[in-house]
Amino acid sequence: MIKPVIYNSETRDGILNRAILDTTAAEEAVKKIINDVRRRGDEALREYTAKFDGAEIDGLAVTDEEFARAESVVGSDYVDMLRRSAENIASFHRRQLRPGFEIKRDGCVLGQKVTPLSAAGIYVPGGKAAYPSTVLMNAIPAKIAGVGTIVMVTPPLKDGSVKPEVLVAAKVAGISKVYKVGGAQAIAALAYGTQSIARVDKITGPGNIFVATAKKLVYGVCGIDMIAGPSEILIIADGDADAQNVAADLLSQAEHDELATAVLITDCADLAERVSVALQERLEKLPRRAIAEASVNNNCKLIVTDDLLEAARLSDELAPEHLELAVKQPFALLEHIHNAGSVFLGYNTPEPVGDYYAGPNHTLPTSGTARFSSPLGVEDFIKSTQYVYYTREKLEESASDIVSFARSEGLTAHAESVLARLKK
Repeated sequence: MIKPVIYNSETRDGILNRAILDTTAAEEAVKKIINDVRRRGDEALREYTAKFDGAEIDGLAVTDEEFARAESVVGSDYVDMLRRSAENIASFHRRQLRPGFEIKRDGCVLGQKVTPLSAAGIYVPGGKAAYPSTVLMNAIPAKIAGVGTIVMVTPPLKDGSVKPEVLVAAKVAGISKVYKVGGAQAIAALAYGTQSIARVDKITGPGNIFVATAKKLVYGVCGIDMIAGPSEILIIADGDADAQNVAADLLSQAEHDELATAVLITDCADLAERVSVALQERLEKLPRRAIAEASVNNNCKLIVTDDLLEAARLSDELAPEHLELAVKQPFALLEHIHNAGSVFLGYNTPEPVGDYYAGPNHTLPTSGTARFSSPLGVEDFIKSTQYVYYTREKLEESASDIVSFARSEGLTAHAESVLARLKK
């Protein structure tokens, strides 16, 4: 069982310490894959798909027949559920749309126009798991932003097919094209283009260490959403929280992979002890026990603080991806939270509500990056362009300041470009 730890000056460093993932080996392998895809295009994609996914594929694009077959396999109830979830997501993200602006005054016009990206590529993990939620969470904000072309890449199964749940989600979300390719090679294809896959302006979506490393390496050729690390959950709970519920919520992230992190911070030592027992009981019944148990043994922490305000301060330092406030007055405690990807309030809002259905995005900053970054949203799929207009009279009025500023930086040609107009 996990032993609860009292938070103090002696335990602080151990609590705040995060494991650092060494990506050196992955970077070398990924560089070779990227260069190979740039050089050989579709041929390289097919070879890597056979090597890593065990699937021999000819056409990379999913056909209309495959989409139709997927819909018949999952059934109408599943499609209706996806549509309800999609509407919740769309309703939330429509609020994120922002217009440009224009200021007119004293002989000048200043403005900013907002333009959607032309093309976005979404990476959806594949293999044995199906992640239709990832499809919706990435594609719907892009659609609302007005992105012209949205394509998706995902690894195929060994028979060359794609999970039907994923294909149906793509159709519900309005994705233009789906390609049966995954891994670093898929990221390279989206960034540089191949014979079948056109290059995109931005790549979003989660993946393993090779996918994350590939996104890091192609950044600058195109945009990316973030470098996502292992999944995280932090729960701040008071003494009235249900220990079984808290344990269940911790395991909801621990089952993702062995590197996932699950942390409880509470002002009640008795709750921490009960959660430790409940974790062990629930682990024994989990189908993904081996993964969750490794995560719990390596990364789970049960921390006891003096009070909930200290718990909030500690949470802010950890800046978790998912934060649950399982307390009597969650909205009051929320006022003291500044660093978190997504916050789930009260005793009846487990993290999976946000993963699948509520509406806020589930693509969130990990590894403490919530200190300076935000969840995926509409703004990830738009860009701003500034513009300036001056009349001659306004330029004459401002010239001395501009020239003085330019000369102070030693950039005389900057100054001359203003003065040249005034001499005419």
